[in-house]
Amino acid sequence: MKIENPILGAIEVSDDKVIEFPAGLPGFGNLHRFALLHEEGGEGKIFLLQSLDDASVMFSLAGPEQLGITYEFPLTDEETNALRLSRPEDVVVAIVVRKGDEEPTSAGLRANFMAPVIINIQQQRGLQKVIEKSTCEIILRVRG
Repeated sequence: MKIENPILGAIEVSDDKVIEFPAGLPGFGNLHRFALLHEEGGEGKIFLLQSLDDASVMFSLAGPEQLGITYEFPLTDEETNALRLSRPEDVVVAIVVRKGDEEPTSAGLRANFMAPVIINIQQQRGLQKVIEKSTCEIILRVRG
């Protein structure tokens, strides 16, 4: 399938690269098919989660390790079933990041650690988990 990405231009996405989000994403419940994209030749530190149902919808994602973060959270049985997850090592966790827009001079990024995107890479199924503060432990690591 061919899509028109506003940043990367025309992109061909094969069917085996389509990630199904059965419940959609919070605020985008009607969008269920996405693809992870990144610039050709890029290091793959920031990915684009591009909707295949609405080309105008895309999110920037980064692995928590790219942001110096380690955190753990439980998945419910319902979430595990939605992901068709049988092995924890099949899961990839990503954080939605966006450019800070409060101040024009701000060059920083904002990251939403309380709603990670979880993808079962073997089954190509995903969900966005909204975490309650009391159930999540975030550990910041300083890189030397």
